Amino acid sequence: MATSTSRTAMPTQRSNSSRLLDKGFVWVTGAFAIGVGLVLLAIAYRVGTDSLPAIQRFGLGFLATTRWSVNDEVFGALTQIYGTLVTSFIALLIAVPIGIGVALFLSEDYLPPRIKQPIVFLIELLAAIPSVVYGLWGIFVLIPLLRPFGIWLNANFGWIPIFSTAPAGPGIYAAGIILSIMILPIIAAISRDALVAVPTEIRQAAYGLGATRWETIFQIILPAAFSGIVGGIMLALGRAMGETMAVTMVIGNSNSIDLSILSQGSTVSSLLANQFAEAGGLQVSSLMYAALILFGLTLVVNVLAELIVRRFSLKL
Repeated sequence: MATSTSRTAMPTQRSNSSRLLDKGFVWVTGAFAIGVGLVLLAIAYRVGTDSLPAIQRFGLGFLATTRWSVNDEVFGALTQIYGTLVTSFIALLIAVPIGIGVALFLSEDYLPPRIKQPIVFLIELLAAIPSVVYGLWGIFVLIPLLRPFGIWLNANFGWIPIFSTAPAGPGIYAAGIILSIMILPIIAAISRDALVAVPTEIRQAAYGLGATRWETIFQIILPAAFSGIVGGIMLALGRAMGETMAVTMVIGNSNSIDLSILSQGSTVSSLLANQFAEAGGLQVSSLMYAALILFGLTLVVNVLAELIVRRFSLKL
């Protein structure tokens, strides 16, 4: 009786050149990663060494002083730190709910693809507009548009500290709104990618258990994409804290602290943009000190983002 023989598939042996190519790729990518870290350390070292005279002269009092006098060589960055934090907070307060809402609208099946794709393209196109264009638009369009509303807020709610100053045109509120528009595409794009990455099977399982569409979104999809959304928000916050030209053009560049968001203010980035070109001596060191503080703030933001993502990341 004839017997049939079956051939078992033998595992293919990888060639030496393929293994060498893989090892080379690992070494090259590792070298690039180390190079990025070295560049970061080099930036921190240069800014830190240039700021040493100001650190030795003012110490931590630099963080708690509002006076910035070039003639008397007395410098403090509290006004700029306050302005940086407040404008970034206003930007997040506006951009986060809008960005996540846009991401949900574009990731779920609310629109047909032929309409959805142009909207996605237009939102992402906002990130490609130069910041100086945003600044010019803020000066000639946004500030005249917002000023009557600011006057109304001050007239009717001036007893609230954040509206206690009548707007004079440029101000913290205008800078915050400009920043919110600039970081909106970052939040929307990254949040949309995180929502789209949620497996379809999870949605189908929730519907199969009787969950409504909104219950599925708020109780299943958003928690599953939480780590990616937080990463996008923190990346946008870093962009808002470091933005220079647009903020410089619309914030007013006043070296005083006022609790009212309708008043003029200043940020660390706008301070550097306005004074660094003509600075000398201790002023340069003080500007470097302010830049070091901004560097530290952005580093803290990224560390917090990493901790939040690790803490709340869901294992799907």
